[in-house]
Amino acid sequence: MFRLIAAARPVALWFVFFLLLVLFGSGRPLRAQDGPPKRELRGVWIATVENIDWPSSRTLTPEQQRREYRRILDVQQRNGINAVFVQVRPAADAFYQSELEPWSKWLTGQQGKAPSPAYDPLPFLIEEAHARGMEFHAWFNPYRASMDSVTRRLAPSHPFRQHPEWFLRFGGKLLFNPGLPEVRSYITTVILDVVRRYDIDGVHFDDYFYPYPEPGLKIQDEAAFRQYNPDSLKLADWRRQNVNKLIEHLHDTIQDTKRWVKFGISPFGVWMNKSAHPEGSDTRAGQPSYANLYADSRLWLQEGWIDYIVPQLYWSTNFKLVPYATLLEWWTRNHFGRHLYIGQGAYRMLENTRSDTTWRNPRELPRQVRLNRSYPTEVSGSVFFSARSLMSNPLHTRDSLRQNLFRYPALVPTMPWLDAVPPRPAQNLVLARAGAVTTLTWQPGPAAADGDVARYFVVYRFTKDQQPTPDDPRNIVALVQHRPGTAPTLVDTSAVPGTDYAYYLTAVDRLHNESTPVRVTTQGKAAEVIVAQAPTPAPTPAPPVAAPRPVPPPRPAVVKSETETAGVTKVKVKAKKRGFFARLFGRR
Repeated sequence: MFRLIAAARPVALWFVFFLLLVLFGSGRPLRAQDGPPKRELRGVWIATVENIDWPSSRTLTPEQQRREYRRILDVQQRNGINAVFVQVRPAADAFYQSELEPWSKWLTGQQGKAPSPAYDPLPFLIEEAHARGMEFHAWFNPYRASMDSVTRRLAPSHPFRQHPEWFLRFGGKLLFNPGLPEVRSYITTVILDVVRRYDIDGVHFDDYFYPYPEPGLKIQDEAAFRQYNPDSLKLADWRRQNVNKLIEHLHDTIQDTKRWVKFGISPFGVWMNKSAHPEGSDTRAGQPSYANLYADSRLWLQEGWIDYIVPQLYWSTNFKLVPYATLLEWWTRNHFGRHLYIGQGAYRMLENTRSDTTWRNPRELPRQVRLNRSYPTEVSGSVFFSARSLMSNPLHTRDSLRQNLFRYPALVPTMPWLDAVPPRPAQNLVLARAGAVTTLTWQPGPAAADGDVARYFVVYRFTKDQQPTPDDPRNIVALVQHRPGTAPTLVDTSAVPGTDYAYYLTAVDRLHNESTPVRVTTQGKAAEVIVAQAPTPAPTPAPPVAAPRPVPPPRPAVVKSETETAGVTKVKVKAKKRGFFARLFGRR
């Protein structure tokens, strides 16, 4: 970079210096100063337990279930959501075809009863999310086995029927005993079954590990404590070790199975209060996860056992015992380089409570999102609980997301510890202009060195008086999903006729690494076809893939092609050397 500056002409020197000053001079990213973030995870939880979000009733037919799920995703897509966290195993039951556990009663009305007409919901759930450019994270509750302790209602295929010794009763629920090695092995087997067979983007846990304490109740795990404690740990440390072993082993086996599948956890928002632990937060929460749930989420981050964390910060900015801003700042200092997303309590706006009346203020949730963005290098996004809360538009929060906070698209942040290799650029970019309609078509590039191909494409548009930059999402025209068997196409009807534009096209892989751009510039004519060809490196043989990736069937095209080219001016643009803009793209 320094040699480039030294060799530049005076004008170019000042130009490059100015860009460097704007981008890096303040020590904070451009996005925090001048506009919305280009990379930000915007997620929503879709809870199936007790039919909270989907399906809304146990009596829906499969077609009604599909129709309802599509509507949820359509609404969330308009809200700006780019990731869904769908509960596929709420209580040792399945929202997918499983030989290990029974069908969920919240899907079919009776545990163990298959959908009729027969279908496997999970491929459908995944494909619909991917078709809308959303990541799909399969949400598992690892230890909950039932919402009550009436075992006669359990299906014959429920694991309790084969191994009743694996379970504890606590608070009217049936729970797996985390202290048993065979339980940890079984839970890992259940989750890896889904990882291997389905095209998920992530494995996700919520905050339920050991149960939340209840007055007068005790966890009856003394026998396991005596039998499986070779290090003679204290009871609390032994319980934390049991959970740690599951998290570490699951992380390693997921990575060995499919390197691109993320692993993340959403713990209770307070790890420990500072009054009880020197590394804790300046809060006064009653049941911090380290002490009460035996979930040492801070250690998991330190050890790199999880790829992201979503602490549930379901308190307002004015709640004195656990102030939102105080807890947020603590997490920004304790995520150890892994992604930090904030769990946002959207459901709180639907409550009629006197304990935290700040939630009645329509500015509260937007205020929290802006507080998150005040840490642009530490906080990488938000996940909202839950889908139903945003569907109902409480206090016009949905309007605030659509019209302001999430008005512009955002790419999911990259995870360089999983994959830092960008895909190959697109090829044969063709621009066709006819009046007020500009159509771009192109072809995907070959596989990258790691075997990855483009999952979607980003189209940027700039006018002559704009300095092209990859960091401002306001210049993104569209995110175009790659559907095998169909030519990627974008029809831009918002371009002003007779105005010159530069279009930049990048390819993005499933872990959101972005390629260098291919560029095409219009000539300001009413009708024209312009072809831009960018140099593409020779394809590298792809390494073996751990498991096949299911591909959704092509959806009906929603764009029309321009076929009338009579009297069209054709210009072939030579490939240009990579400039500063291209180098910036390559760095991301």
